[in-house]
Amino acid sequence: MSIALVNARVLTDDGFRDDLAVLVDGAHISGLVAESDMHATAALRHDLHGRYLLPGFIDCQVNGGGDVLFNDAPTVETVRRIGTAHRRYGTTGFLPTLISDSRETMAAAIAATDAAIAAGVPGVLGIHLEGPYLAPLRRGAHDAAQFRQPDAEEIELAASLQHGVTLLTLAPEQIAANAIADFVRRGVIVAAGHTAASYEQLMQAFALGVRGVTHLFNAMTQISGREPGAVGAALDHRDSWCGLINDGHHVHAANLRTALRAKPRGRLFLVTDAMPPVGGERGEYTLAGQRVLVRDGRCVNEQGALAGSALDMLSAVRNSVEQLGLPLAEAARMASTYAAEFLGLGDRYGRIQAGYAADFVILDDDWNVHETWIAGRRDASMPLSHPG
Repeated sequence: MSIALVNARVLTDDGFRDDLAVLVDGAHISGLVAESDMHATAALRHDLHGRYLLPGFIDCQVNGGGDVLFNDAPTVETVRRIGTAHRRYGTTGFLPTLISDSRETMAAAIAATDAAIAAGVPGVLGIHLEGPYLAPLRRGAHDAAQFRQPDAEEIELAASLQHGVTLLTLAPEQIAANAIADFVRRGVIVAAGHTAASYEQLMQAFALGVRGVTHLFNAMTQISGREPGAVGAALDHRDSWCGLINDGHHVHAANLRTALRAKPRGRLFLVTDAMPPVGGERGEYTLAGQRVLVRDGRCVNEQGALAGSALDMLSAVRNSVEQLGLPLAEAARMASTYAAEFLGLGDRYGRIQAGYAADFVILDDDWNVHETWIAGRRDASMPLSHPG
């Protein structure tokens, strides 16, 4: 039986509407109609009590959650646990993210992601390989001992995911142009990150098919008077996409506002770079052999350097409203619509309209997530009401 989500403030491409019923048939949205429409009145009606009905959030960079790290145990169960932890914060689609590691661990992570998607683990859209083709000078919390050049066998491995999308972060100045082109030709979404590239080098990489940058401003060359660096290239290139970690720690709010003014609307999207503490209970973890502590909402190693984040997507959206001055509709699109478009999934995910996946987050005025839906299945205890 169809389900009609009613009495909600529905985010559409034209803004919020409070006069619509969203019809769900199976895993997809079958239509948006007036609440009095015969299809809505005949369906199983679910009253959302005036709350916001948003497209489910999509996170392209999720290292961990629920006290587990993908690198430590690249298994289906780890992927499932990470997804469950983030779902409570509105994330209905994500890429489990493997930071620079051995070829064997990379193979295990790809196999686990494939198996998780095949098994129907909710929300898994593919994998993000963050490294190991990165710049030692911009390594961040990555283990530089794992950095290497991709040979033909490893290019084949990195592009071997059978289900979902593959996002690969690399430093374009570190590898040959033909290797970048090979990744792109095989359907891998390539982003620049942890890079010491100059403005010219990153512009050349964009011409080769690099689609955007991973966590703009972080772990890349900065803007100076006579050298725009990777940041300047990303802001200057109109068609490139930029992920943003908006946790109040990784990037100053003024820089984020500058990026919003510089880039065309829709080319910036939110990511969390989340680590095991999100949705977990432990206040420390190990990353690439480093002890990492959570202090005042920051994940830092023993030297005080940032090592991932304790950010969830709901907080990223809230920070975008409260610190950047964005309307909720635009902040929500940065967490859903634009991320889906970056991944090439904008025709199936990230919008509330007919034919799209029935992935939703239901939010109240006080930033509480009441329900999440993935593929038409609700993750909440509230019972559905019957017609009439």
